[in-house]
Amino acid sequence: MKDAIYLVLDMENDLVHADGPNGKAAYGEQVRGRRVLENTRAAVDKARAAGLHIGFVRVGFSPDYRECPPHSPIFSGARKNGIFKLGTWGTEVHPDLGQQAGDFDIVKHRVSPFYSTNLEAILRAHGIRRIYCSGISTNAVVQATVREGHDRDYEMVVLEDCCCGLSLEEHDNAIKGLQRFCKLTTSQDVSFE
Repeated sequence: MKDAIYLVLDMENDLVHADGPNGKAAYGEQVRGRRVLENTRAAVDKARAAGLHIGFVRVGFSPDYRECPPHSPIFSGARKNGIFKLGTWGTEVHPDLGQQAGDFDIVKHRVSPFYSTNLEAILRAHGIRRIYCSGISTNAVVQATVREGHDRDYEMVVLEDCCCGLSLEEHDNAIKGLQRFCKLTTSQDVSFE
């Protein structure tokens, strides 16, 4: 389906790699327990086989953190902990996800991948009407993507088993809140046709 894209959200080493700072903590436990990397790779491969565009969304800041909002509760720890620094291993897409040279790279400085990024231009240039998405975390980037995509008149589809939060409860609550704005499916059940 040429008028669709699969957006893989914030699946970067600082958040999901076992050797990354969050991979050793609660996110890592959820990623491993829910098999998020394996499920996402299966979905990426399936989307490629169906001819979909693939986009990897990454959060990142310049080495001096000039784009990082100083008073943001969610990003305030980035500078302090030296994470989400563009050009470093931490902001690269996890290697198990099979990113390819022709995939879109969307770098964001806020929670939403629509805010001040190249995403809208990519979607318009390719006549995209349906956005499949998944990632980490369910209650942050996934929710922001679905709600904003919905309000921009895109058909939104979330691959639930390719998402997680800091806890299963956080994830489940986020999914319940999203049901009004998107279709829910899984990496196994999704049809990209």
